[in-house]
Amino acid sequence: MFGNNKNTTKPGTVSTDNFSANTIQNGTEIEGKISSHGSIRIDGKLIGSIATKAKLVVGKTGVILGDIFCQNASIEGRVEGKINVQGLLDLKSTGVIAGDIVTNKLVLEEGARFDGKCSMGSSTQKARISEKQTFTHKKAV
Repeated sequence: MFGNNKNTTKPGTVSTDNFSANTIQNGTEIEGKISSHGSIRIDGKLIGSIATKAKLVVGKTGVILGDIFCQNASIEGRVEGKINVQGLLDLKSTGVIAGDIVTNKLVLEEGARFDGKCSMGSSTQKARISEKQTFTHKKAV
């Protein structure tokens, strides 16, 4: 009646139009593992590992003390740990990384700081953490 707002999603599938990024706000501290299929933004502090099949953004106030596995990443804050990015890792001018990086593509802005080893391109396939291993969590006994 008021336009074409028909739901074109096939039965049994999920439309990604309704999903928004997961956000850890400034002032929030989390300890443990985070696993998601959607994008994640960290403006607070994470002590532990994070894995997402989408994009990870670490804001200017964001801190991650642990390992990262994601599709793409933009780092404006601080990360201490191993970083495995399947696509593009964008280290902004305010970003600080202390740890090894495995990525396909890397962009470093002037002023960004990085202390560690970096493996890039198709030769990094052997160094990649398997997705199955990253998304599998041990059950508490």
